Amino acid sequence: MVISYWRNKFDWKKQVKILNKYPHFKTTIEGLDVHFIHVKPLHVTPGQKVYPLLMVHGWPGSFYEFYHILPLLTEPGKYGLNPNVAFEVICPSIPGYGFSEASSKKGFNANAAARIFYKLMLRLGFNEFYLQGGDWGSRITTILSQMKPESVKGLHLNFMTLQMGGLGRLKSLLIGRYMPWLVGMTREDTKRLYPYMEKNVFRIIRETGYMHIQATKPDTVGSALNDSPAGLAAYILEKFSTWTDNSFRELDEGGLDRKFSLDDLLTNIMIYWITGSIASSMRFYKENFPRNYNRTPDTKIGVSVPTGVAAFPCELVHVPRVWAKQKFRNIVSYTYMPRGGHFAAFEEPELLARDIQNFVSKVEKM
Repeated sequence: MVISYWRNKFDWKKQVKILNKYPHFKTTIEGLDVHFIHVKPLHVTPGQKVYPLLMVHGWPGSFYEFYHILPLLTEPGKYGLNPNVAFEVICPSIPGYGFSEASSKKGFNANAAARIFYKLMLRLGFNEFYLQGGDWGSRITTILSQMKPESVKGLHLNFMTLQMGGLGRLKSLLIGRYMPWLVGMTREDTKRLYPYMEKNVFRIIRETGYMHIQATKPDTVGSALNDSPAGLAAYILEKFSTWTDNSFRELDEGGLDRKFSLDDLLTNIMIYWITGSIASSMRFYKENFPRNYNRTPDTKIGVSVPTGVAAFPCELVHVPRVWAKQKFRNIVSYTYMPRGGHFAAFEEPELLARDIQNFVSKVEKM
């Protein structure tokens, strides 16, 4: 279905016009050409506040993931959202992804990306701003919050992972299934966490084969994918199936058309294809998984800035608020989202936009 549509019906020129709907820029930071889109509200009413917001994508996504949420954030009143909370949004491409230049030196990891994006915001004239991220964007924005808490007004995440817990986490798991209130969990937490082995061990094993390849030998498979459009599509779209909803693995064509249009999915793939960036995007995993991953500074330092969490039910892992508080010390909002998976902005833009608005409203009242 996908390859036939790509070959016979997909209109790339039409999609290029959609991509050019928003202004694109490049700037050189630390010797790298960094691509970003910068979207401002078209109309600002008297008394309306506009907040700068840096949104960072992940893998195998791109800046295009945010195209459906951008109008909701920049012109909220037009789409039935709170008109008093609007945003000026900056969406960069991680170096090595899409139109951002890849580093030619070893060691370009999430810390380096956070440092570059901080410099980007300063260059654009923002000394204080909000952050939002999922997947790699979650880690990059979290690190930026740790690096420069004085500049980050608030951090909103739709994905988070925590380091392995000790006896306290084990105790929480054992008791939580039967008496969640004793360990600070809710009934919704137990619904999403258990059966624990199936949802948090076996599923992760099934879904992370790609990670082992990309964290060890990314150039091997990357070279092959750069040579095969069909291979690239298969490798990427499989993630948009099972990471959106694990049950989609049982559906014909992976249920891709349940939440996405083929035009949107193929546009994201085309960004990787025309830039030849799949190998460099995969290399980001190798740079971020050193032998002492659990001992990197960012894993040991807490996050003090106001934090909002949008917990989507079909996300790869569920982190209860009581666990999240161990790292994120100032959680202002934690929302159990009614539906949605890993690619929140792409899949459920209105739900995510409303949660970002609610979070920022709470922070601004503090």
